[in-house]
Amino acid sequence: MSLRRMLEAMSDNPLEVLDLAQLQTRSSWKWRTYPQDVLPLWVAEMDVPLAPPVVDAIRRAAENGDIGYPTGTQLEEAFTRFAARRWNWTSLEPGQSVVVPDVMNGFAEILQVVTSPGDAVIVNPPVYTPFYSYTTHHGRSILEAPLGQDHRISLDNLEQAFRTARAHSDRAAYLLCNPHNPTGVVHTLQELTAIVALARRHGVTVISDEIHAPLVYSEAQFTPLLTVPGAEGFFALNSASKAWNLAGAKAALLTAGPEAVDQLAQVPSWVARCASHLGVLAQTAAFDEGDEWLDALLRGLEANRALLGDLVAEHLPAVGYLKPEGTYMAWLDCRQVPAAAMPSTTTATSFSDLIGPAKLFHDEAKVAVSSGHVFGSGGAGRIRLNFATSTSILTEALTRMGRALR
Repeated sequence: MSLRRMLEAMSDNPLEVLDLAQLQTRSSWKWRTYPQDVLPLWVAEMDVPLAPPVVDAIRRAAENGDIGYPTGTQLEEAFTRFAARRWNWTSLEPGQSVVVPDVMNGFAEILQVVTSPGDAVIVNPPVYTPFYSYTTHHGRSILEAPLGQDHRISLDNLEQAFRTARAHSDRAAYLLCNPHNPTGVVHTLQELTAIVALARRHGVTVISDEIHAPLVYSEAQFTPLLTVPGAEGFFALNSASKAWNLAGAKAALLTAGPEAVDQLAQVPSWVARCASHLGVLAQTAAFDEGDEWLDALLRGLEANRALLGDLVAEHLPAVGYLKPEGTYMAWLDCRQVPAAAMPSTTTATSFSDLIGPAKLFHDEAKVAVSSGHVFGSGGAGRIRLNFATSTSILTEALTRMGRALR
């Protein structure tokens, strides 16, 4: 495909630019974990070309040999402008954010400031798998406050976890996922207001992972945690990596509320040097110049979200489909699939560990999805499916999955 045609296609729908043969030449984790005959709809990488402003920024740096250590505040400034445009977040001030290598490493750094070894970190399972591994690796303990039956945060479960955490230690943290991965729920202002009030009442520090924040659909509205009254002493983590498919361009921002800037200053200055200079340049371009591309992507993802619902109804009628309000992940409930078709379960610790329905779909349909059990309590019998791909690949994958069950 010519560059001109590719740019025209991207302005309409970036998800329809690349075919399967082109995608199979990629060398990233998504495309190299499984054999080539397996359609990979698992890890959070999208099947899109890069946005033109991002390509330009990387090209300029490469041509100029500008691939050193990152410095300056350009990413912080670009994100501040983006947040004001997209979310009306106009209260961000210089010095409230620091560059970190990625969202989870940013979490690990601030966790070491606001808690001590042995302290509890509260999470809402089923939730993003690295929340568990990063927490325990740094000597903190996990305390689960499971989501409610509606897949939204249960304030009762959360308050009980807060009470338990504070009964055993002087400090505790709560790692919020907003939008929530894997369910795609976008927390409302009312929910966040109640969460902030509970956290303040029990003396728990909230750290909000907002990496999917730009990927919210028309019926929902993203609210940055730090815009909620009472959240002035809490933290948020943001990155362009998910919305512009820049997972390998390592950079993110750790932002403090105005009452937590002193704690933010305790993050070692060398942490920023561990980010990628190319990542900073690419993400700055995405936040400053990537709105048009992002809007086209969201239109494509919203169409795929609807198509997925139709395909599930046609090919997987026994599977429950929770329509996400944000992210490009679908949380599918396979518990009603006949037990005889389901492989036996074991334990697993990573995204590529497959059991239950995920193993069935890999072995019999040649479609890779994420096993629900790796997301913690409430994940067994479910799968997470990445629908950020072309309609042809999505249709082929669901058709294969339906044949496997039949």
